Amino acid sequence: MRHISKTMIANPSQNYLSPEEYLAQEENSAIKHEYIDGQVYAMAGASDAHVTIAGNLFALLRNHVRGTGCRVYMADMKVQIETANLFYYPDVMVTCDARDRQLQSHKKYPCLIVEVVSESTEAFDRGDKFANYHQLETLQEYVLISQKHQRLDCFCRNAEGVWALQFYHAGSEIHLTSIDFPTSVDALYEDVTFAGNEET
Repeated sequence: MRHISKTMIANPSQNYLSPEEYLAQEENSAIKHEYIDGQVYAMAGASDAHVTIAGNLFALLRNHVRGTGCRVYMADMKVQIETANLFYYPDVMVTCDARDRQLQSHKKYPCLIVEVVSESTEAFDRGDKFANYHQLETLQEYVLISQKHQRLDCFCRNAEGVWALQFYHAGSEIHLTSIDFPTSVDALYEDVTFAGNEET
């Protein structure tokens, strides 16, 4: 599987693409693109830490949801946010909605989305991207994982629709309520080498 980061490079074309045109173009493209209101943005490669963290989480989640009817996707599956006219490629996504089983190229009804953030993407992931993601009515949790040090920020939507933030650090036990998933920060960062060897 080819892994990608969330760094985006503007496509020089200013021609508006419809969602249908984007999906058709993306199906045959050697380079993945995110779609933001008619414009497409090419996606750059990911760091070793980024890929390792996302891979660790994917493996843990895959074992957890096996046999439940939920599906977990990593990097190569798009999520569509129809209300904002967007398609993103989350680093990790879980959907338990039967409607998503009918969609082959993208999903619309995730309950959990995870992004591994970098210095260049963190502001976007926390700001505009989160604002767009929380338009997904089925989304219950949005998790940001640092690749600079052991830290997770977990945004969870309660029964009243209000988002609450929980921080997790090295040594913490984690519980993602959207899919009743327990794990540890240490497990997510297994085999991760931080830039500058700040932590091992």
